[in-house]
Amino acid sequence: MGDWSAARALRRLRTRLERLAREAAKFGTVGAVGFLVNVAVFNLCIHTLQLAPIRSGVISQVVAIGTNYLGNRYWTYRHTDKRRIRRETVLFFFFSGIALVIENAVLAVSHYGLGYTSPLADNIAKNVVGLGIGTVFRFWTYRTWVFRQSSGRILAASPAPDGLAAEEERENRRVMLK
Repeated sequence: MGDWSAARALRRLRTRLERLAREAAKFGTVGAVGFLVNVAVFNLCIHTLQLAPIRSGVISQVVAIGTNYLGNRYWTYRHTDKRRIRRETVLFFFFSGIALVIENAVLAVSHYGLGYTSPLADNIAKNVVGLGIGTVFRFWTYRTWVFRQSSGRILAASPAPDGLAAEEERENRRVMLK
């Protein structure tokens, strides 16, 4: 009986890791689109509109946050509880606002604190270092607090008796029958 429970635990772990990988891939794809929007608007604001770097960073990030919300809500986390969309939206923009501060704080330290004022230095500080830190923060907060099922599980269909989603249970049965 121990072999069966170990096999079941390994299947559950594998299923959860696969689900996490799919979630991270979708999140990354949405983030890549948001990144392109962010960089385009940031450089448009700095070079065309001649706005200050921090102002340009805030404007570009607000536009990208809107783009990312739509992508995450309607693609990455489309299976989550839609009854609490107001709560989800408030939390999404709250945590995105914190990430906006993180990203632009890195830009401010680089531009004003360290004196790296070239367009390349501003882009690296904001769109590589700041965005990297902000992305890790966003992924963790979105999956932990924003896009949740009412049961607290993320991206879960109806749970089966052993805690697996019904879809995962069907897949496990199909694999066992092979």
